[in-house]
Amino acid sequence: MNSAPPFQAAFFQPRYWPTWLGIGLLWLLCWLPVPVVVALGEGLGWLVGRLLKSRRHVTRVNLQLCFPQLSDAEREAMVDAHFKALGAGIFEAGLAWFAPDWRLRDRGEVVGLEHLDAAMKDGHGVLLLTGHFTTLEMGARYLCLAGRPFHAMYRPIDNQLIDYFMHRWREARSGLPALPKDDLKKLVRALREGHCIWYGPDQSLDVRTAAFVPFFGVPALTLTATSKLAALGRARVVPYFPARIGGRYRVTFLPALENFPCGDDLADATLINRMLEAGIRIAPAQYFWSHRRFKHQPPGMPNPYARS
Repeated sequence: MNSAPPFQAAFFQPRYWPTWLGIGLLWLLCWLPVPVVVALGEGLGWLVGRLLKSRRHVTRVNLQLCFPQLSDAEREAMVDAHFKALGAGIFEAGLAWFAPDWRLRDRGEVVGLEHLDAAMKDGHGVLLLTGHFTTLEMGARYLCLAGRPFHAMYRPIDNQLIDYFMHRWREARSGLPALPKDDLKKLVRALREGHCIWYGPDQSLDVRTAAFVPFFGVPALTLTATSKLAALGRARVVPYFPARIGGRYRVTFLPALENFPCGDDLADATLINRMLEAGIRIAPAQYFWSHRRFKHQPPGMPNPYARS
């Protein structure tokens, strides 16, 4: 089964030529030594972080809220490190999509895979609980290298050519079709059939199925639908977090959450955020801090991103 949209003759029109060029350049870059690819991405990210003032402001505010113990100098260094990680993440996505297995196998490791295997015992489906990290594509690739097929979750993107290729690249590696985030029936069916689903509940919030719970001690609108999905799919929830540490990639699995769901959606959402915090602390700069995580505020609270 392949869920990717069909190839269109319109993809050869001039408006898609820049996309074709970008894909071709990314493919060529991926044949350079991996440390060179990462360094080039970091350099590009650092430059973009200096130019995109609005995103730099969002990143700085997020870090002020979540890491108030940092000095101004330490926080600015983390802002730079975040944009370097973002730039590297773009090129790392190319490596994840294009590089052959032999180029990547010895450059990373999967830790705690026994926790995933234990959770899937007896045919249980698994929600692979993670967040939006700059290394998310590489993390998925190393899961594939470990021989564990999974469904990616997706939301269609505006550039239909990229949307077409991303489906095929991901499905060619993961071994299972991508699933739309808003198709509850397909998600539940996959879980009940004993499959794994990549699941990042920290973005794309539906305010109707979310509540304010602490995230690094700050009230953050957080999905409560995770409990419903796990219950309907009779699935276990296994946290896993990708990171680049010391030039190597590491995917860390933690034991399946116990007593989840517990019957209290707020308690479940709070536990999920605690797990995400633990994963973020592995490599703090590699989380998507440039995303406006706190754009929704409790009634009466000011917009933290408003400029004075």
